[in-house]
Amino acid sequence: MRSFLHPAILSLKMQAVFVSTPLIRIGTRASQLAQWQANWVASQLRALGATVELVEITTQGDTQQRGPIANIGFQGVFTKEIQAAVLADEVDIAVHSLKDLPTETVDGLVLAAVPERESSADALVAKKADSLMALPAGARVGTGSLRRQAQLRHLRPELDVVGIRGNVDTRLRKLEDGEYDAVILAASGLKRLGLADRIVEFLEPPRMLPAPGQGALGLECRAQDAAVQELLGNLDDRGSHRAVDAERAMLAKLHGGCSAPVGAWGRLEGGQLVLDGLVATVDGSRVLRATATGQADDATAIGYEVAGQLLAQGAAAIVAEARGG
Repeated sequence: MRSFLHPAILSLKMQAVFVSTPLIRIGTRASQLAQWQANWVASQLRALGATVELVEITTQGDTQQRGPIANIGFQGVFTKEIQAAVLADEVDIAVHSLKDLPTETVDGLVLAAVPERESSADALVAKKADSLMALPAGARVGTGSLRRQAQLRHLRPELDVVGIRGNVDTRLRKLEDGEYDAVILAASGLKRLGLADRIVEFLEPPRMLPAPGQGALGLECRAQDAAVQELLGNLDDRGSHRAVDAERAMLAKLHGGCSAPVGAWGRLEGGQLVLDGLVATVDGSRVLRATATGQADDATAIGYEVAGQLLAQGAAAIVAEARGG
């Protein structure tokens, strides 16, 4: 026989659950895009009944704004301080742009969720051209990514491809101020910030392969925090997670790091996981490509297979040269 609680009693029970819900602290960088990402995660967790607050954390990548990222000298320049805060129990969750997260695992942490991925494509923002091919010879194109620089120089060797640093708004301001004729940014960041109208062309794969993890968020928490892992599991998208698992496995096998000229594009097609990989010389004169397909649950093996194909073509020497080895 079914029994029903009186509405007043049910209300009291719901209040008790609400009061007993622990505070979930999200660690995030202070940039506009990082704040958007963290606030999006917070909104999803609040919809699940959690009480959430954001904690701003400054990373070395934020404080050192001059020169290429690779010159800072180590991986994880946008993630290590946030990871340390999670381990120190100062925050409970780290929200990362997954392309910034090193592939090396950190003892005590787990990548608990990868929400549904935004566009993984790169995007061209230009003042006087409506496509990459419409840019005139000698046009100054800014990007801080060796991967983008390599592929741009391969596609348009007559362009002046140069480095650029700063957050999305800083890079767009430099474009408006005339320091550059165009800039290349992640389409996902522009879309999340409501700036999709600034995109003049999506440089979709396979024409230009994105960085491993580009467009995806990575939600990390303490490995022993089962309650938070279970909560974050509600935000996990299996297809997105498997795709980036393959991309990151490929990157790890190549010992590429987040600054090497390495591209990867994982996606589900017809129930199968497909991964395309790329390694290119920074000057764009040589581009290596490989692909593999398999079951989604074999994401790591697929990543290793693509990496193996690239290594057989000579990728190790290209990666080492790009990293100054």
